[in-house]
Amino acid sequence: MSLGDDNDGFGGTGQTRTRLPEGGTGDVYGGARRTPVRTSRSLITVVGVVVLLIAAIAFANRSDSDGTPPSGSSPAKASGTGAPTGATGVRPVTGKNGEIPSGFARDEQGAQSAAVNYAVALGSDGMFNADSRHRIVDTVYTPEASSRLKGPQDAAYSPEFLQRLGLDAGGNAPAGNTFVSRTIPVGTKVEAFDGNTAKVSVWYTGLIGMSGPGSTDPVSTTWKTWTFDLQWANNDWKIVADSQKDGPAPVPGDIAASSADEISQAVEEFGGFTYAR
Repeated sequence: MSLGDDNDGFGGTGQTRTRLPEGGTGDVYGGARRTPVRTSRSLITVVGVVVLLIAAIAFANRSDSDGTPPSGSSPAKASGTGAPTGATGVRPVTGKNGEIPSGFARDEQGAQSAAVNYAVALGSDGMFNADSRHRIVDTVYTPEASSRLKGPQDAAYSPEFLQRLGLDAGGNAPAGNTFVSRTIPVGTKVEAFDGNTAKVSVWYTGLIGMSGPGSTDPVSTTWKTWTFDLQWANNDWKIVADSQKDGPAPVPGDIAASSADEISQAVEEFGGFTYAR
């Protein structure tokens, strides 16, 4: 999940679209075809609220705000209202806070762009290191929500938990291995909006696992919907609360799994994106 920004003339208002990229044997993968991934294997759910952290632990164990609405803001939208499917071409941000986009517009498109880019940050491997996790959480949540979440998260990301994932106490993979944790948005939906607050759902697929010799948790995919309660605070959208649920999940494709070396190389060579509604 921010990761530019020219107006390319796409019309309509709708689906999430990607922008310019940011960056730059013992093989357990073999040539076997992929089988449907169990939802318990998702590690993306470790972020957010404590209930999501519990889901992460299950994965680890598998191998045994203020102000009035601006003039011209969009009217309130009923819960579950859909959106047209054409990309807008509207610039999502004007700046960044560290590696995370900031300065989203105070409208429905801005709220959707904020939600999808925050999902990317919260689903990244940076969440497995205490310092980077704190920076991410402080950036995307309101101060109140951030202070409430960091303690339970630190307890959940214990050295013992990280060790079960094959990581050291700093969240680093062993030499010759690559730990993968990525959120890849598919689409967004505005559940509610009133100018000061917004509720946005992000449908995404995730990559999670360890790529390398002897890995017992090869990189696999998961499908989930992440819903964010956002508040306009300090001239940007911030998360107040969030929750996840499984799916919608498509039928797995009939494609042979890549080798661990191919996965590791792809992760190193293919950078992330800035996402816009």
